[in-house]
Amino acid sequence: MERISRGIRGSRLAAATIAGLAALPQAALAVPAWNLQTPVTEIARQQFDLHVFIMWICAVIFVGVFGVMFYSLFKHRKSVGHQAVPFHENTVVEIVWTVIPFAILFIMAYPATKTVLAMRDTSASDLTVKVTGYQWKWNYDYLQEGFGFYSALATPLAQIEGREPKGEHYLLEVDNPMVVPVDTKVRVLITAGDVVHAWWVPALGVKQDAIPGFVRDSWFRAEKVGLYRGQCAELCGKEHGFMPIVVDVRSKEDYAKWAAGEKGKVAAAAEDPSKVWDLKDLVARGEKVFGANCVACHQATGKGVPGAFPALDGSKVVLGPPGPQIATVLNGRANTAMAPFKQLSDTDLASVITYTRNAWGNHTGQAVQPAEIQAARSK
Repeated sequence: MERISRGIRGSRLAAATIAGLAALPQAALAVPAWNLQTPVTEIARQQFDLHVFIMWICAVIFVGVFGVMFYSLFKHRKSVGHQAVPFHENTVVEIVWTVIPFAILFIMAYPATKTVLAMRDTSASDLTVKVTGYQWKWNYDYLQEGFGFYSALATPLAQIEGREPKGEHYLLEVDNPMVVPVDTKVRVLITAGDVVHAWWVPALGVKQDAIPGFVRDSWFRAEKVGLYRGQCAELCGKEHGFMPIVVDVRSKEDYAKWAAGEKGKVAAAAEDPSKVWDLKDLVARGEKVFGANCVACHQATGKGVPGAFPALDGSKVVLGPPGPQIATVLNGRANTAMAPFKQLSDTDLASVITYTRNAWGNHTGQAVQPAEIQAARSK
């Protein structure tokens, strides 16, 4: 009777354990914060299913191994008179503990390999977008459409400094999201212009390192219209946590309208590098360019950050001949945080340099023209 009672209790305990393990995935799905983002592409869905599948295998191995171990420790303990039985070179045991792990690895490796191969198949894409990471923003070039733009953090500074309540998408909102059409295979060519970054959007199933001098590729086909958020996933400097990614998936009709608008902006913004600009116009435009690209390091006051980023107000380079400053802005400075800004247009570079030479306590009265930037690029 006692033995039967123990058997019943053991069966109930095993049933409760299995039920608890079975409830874990459903509990995780019920609370998205505890699980992966809801997938909206086939690849992301395969990744999610693979994650759950392997977690189940791990759970079974955990229960099996520790169950046998604790049962053996309890049932064959010395206090009830059991003696250890010495044995070695048991052929059956050797075969069993070799075959079983091999089978488990094969069961896990087969679906994992299929998913990895599918992730790498970027052929027959409908749209190609080149993604370039910079400290600390993203550049999107629509190679087939003939336009591009920068995407930077849009979270208000007041929220970052704690002067306002944090919004729903704190540090995950941008000024210009990447826009793509739904049900379209989008190939992304990923690289970097300064240090190593990583373009990661979990819901789309894409995570790829952006490495200077290398172009890596990945792809996705979003099945649902909406906004999907990600982040740079590679430590890239002090503003690493401030370069989010937002992919705006729209209907094909809405995407066509948006793309037409972007092409119109490119046509309207086409500028003649030989145009001679007025000093005031350059300064006004340069202030906006400075705010979008330089203010994080050199500060709105031009005083920089002592010991980290030099001041531009009163700088000998800024107040000296334009040539060295143009070269610094174009090419950056080795072994410093000063990154190259060749990606900006000749007019934008001319305007921001002119602004720094005529802002704060700097009053050179000199204007740097786009033609000077163009000439410096060709050297």
